Amino acid sequence: MSKINILIVDDDPDILEFVGYNLSKEGFAVHKFSDAQSAMEACKLLTPELLILDIMLPDMDGIELCYKLRNDVGLKDSIIVFLTARGEDYTLIAGLNAGADDFIKKPIQPRVLISKVHSLLKRVKKESPTTSLDVASPMKGITIDRAKYLVYKNEQKFYFPKKEFELLLLLTSVPERVFTREEIYSKVWGQHLIVGDRTIDVHIRKLREKLGDDYIQTVKGVGYRFSPND
Repeated sequence: MSKINILIVDDDPDILEFVGYNLSKEGFAVHKFSDAQSAMEACKLLTPELLILDIMLPDMDGIELCYKLRNDVGLKDSIIVFLTARGEDYTLIAGLNAGADDFIKKPIQPRVLISKVHSLLKRVKKESPTTSLDVASPMKGITIDRAKYLVYKNEQKFYFPKKEFELLLLLTSVPERVFTREEIYSKVWGQHLIVGDRTIDVHIRKLREKLGDDYIQTVKGVGYRFSPND
């Protein structure tokens, strides 16, 4: 049985050694890099199941690297996690918007690291492969292509970062149904979210910027629903 590939990018050799050692002990195939460019080249060959990125890198901001991995390299199904000592909301939200799935705070505790990695890997490729799903009829001009993470609104084509796409899929799975914030957190982010309540609001705002304000309605004190235009 082939090992799960985990790629670590950090310019601190002590962190690379520490994280790499603990993950190797768990039986993972660990690949360590100290700069963004080398990591991107490796990803084209490895397609790792999970990537652990530092935010502060010498040749590229980690958030920019995350965005490039999702869009240029095409790692739409890989789990991406940031290592960070920074806990500001805007940093966490910027990471989520770039396509990150979660964060691990420094200083790193080995047990927390291993537990987090195992829980994240349970979510890898949960969705079974599907062909394109046309939902234009009940949703007035919107078509969702699951395989390519693309959304079409009439003649316009949009690429959605992973969490935005999963949020839209959830809301459109039952039009007019109100999904509570708790349901959204559980189904889109899982049970190991470390960011605050603004996370859903930011992603809803991003969806509205692309699709327009009329499709997604806020139900105050409850959650959100997808309501196609009549």
